Order: sequence, then structure tokens, then C-alpha cells
Amino acid sequence: MTIVTEDDAIRIVRLELGPFGTNSYIVTCRKTQDSALIDAPAEASIIVDTLRNTTPRFILLTHSHFDHIAALAQLRAELKIPLAAHASDAANLESPPETLLSDGDTLSLGDLTFAVLHTPGHTPGSLCFRVGRYLISGDTIFPGGPGRTSSPAAFEQIVKSTAEKILVLPDDTLVYPGHGDATVLKKEKDEYAIFNSRRHDPRLCGDVLWLST
Repeated sequence: MTIVTEDDAIRIVRLELGPFGTNSYIVTCRKTQDSALIDAPAEASIIVDTLRNTTPRFILLTHSHFDHIAALAQLRAELKIPLAAHASDAANLESPPETLLSDGDTLSLGDLTFAVLHTPGHTPGSLCFRVGRYLISGDTIFPGGPGRTSSPAAFEQIVKSTAEKILVLPDDTLVYPGHGDATVLKKEKDEYAIFNSRRHDPRLCGDVLWLST
């Protein structure tokens, strides 16, 4: 467990779980101790233990790939709180979420407000969640590049999502991705600008880095 940010209003904890080192985040309103779980990769008991001394209100999914949902069924059964996801990824789940999210939606957690960003590309229903100056980005953006894509069309889509939904946010936005460490958005903007200034193979997809592609 790593506390990645903590102040008078918010605490964000990162758990790196499962064989793929997938990040799960617990966001807590410091005033009310209401909490939200973002992604359910594995090791449900660790997640439940970390939620103790908070009041879990909902589970949010960034997307429905197996390494982000392996513990989801167990956590839904134990926590008995609503699940929220995008409709385009909901069909991949064992049972439907209680809430379907769309771009521009907001969710309240105590005194905190989550803004929902639909960022398709890695999956059709990929979501990012912005709360204050923090962005939990799932597998849409990582330090140095976008998430893995399976086709040139998906790569084009994830670049569009990133440029239009994420890179327009303030420079000091801290980005917490679905794997690995955080990044600061100013760095990603600068590297993307270099990538965007170059010509690229129209078949480009897969694992792409802004500076080495």
C-alpha cells in the first residue's frame, strides 16, 4: 500500500496487485471518510483490509480487461456497494453494473466530486476519473505514452481521446495510471507535442512511446 497523495481534503492510496502489477486506487474524502474503489485487479482481501476505517460508497471501473476486474465479483459480494462502468465495457462483466457512466458525468463522494472522462482506445469503454488536480487514468495514458492498442484504428482513437480529453487539463495535473508510477501532465504534454510534430506509419499500434516512435 502506498499513499500517493494526502491533504486535508483527500487521500489516495495505490495498491499494486496481481501478476500484472495492476494498480487499484482507493480515494477517500478526509472530512466524511467516504471512499471509492477504482478497479479490482486481484487480492480482494488486501483491498477490503485497506478500506477499513472508511465507508466504501462505490466501485469505479476504468475498463474491463481481466487484470483490472479479477477480484470484482468477490468485492461486489463482500462490499455490497454499487459498481459503475461505461456501457461499452459492461458487456464483458459477469453481471451488469448498477450505474452506467458517460462522458461528462459527475459522482459525489463526501465533499469530493469525480468528473468522468470517456477515453476510448485501449477499450471502447475506457474511462478516466478526475478529482481535483488528480486523474486516475486506467490504461489510457502512462508516463511516456498511451496505453496499448490492438489496431491502427484503436491507436488513432486513443490518441484522439488523450489529446481532446486529457492533455487539455492543467499542467500540474497528477496522473495515476493503471500500472506503474504517476506522472505530471506537463511532461506528457511536452512529449506528445514532439510525437505530434512527426510523421508516423499509418499502421502504428501496440505499445507506443511518444519520444521513441
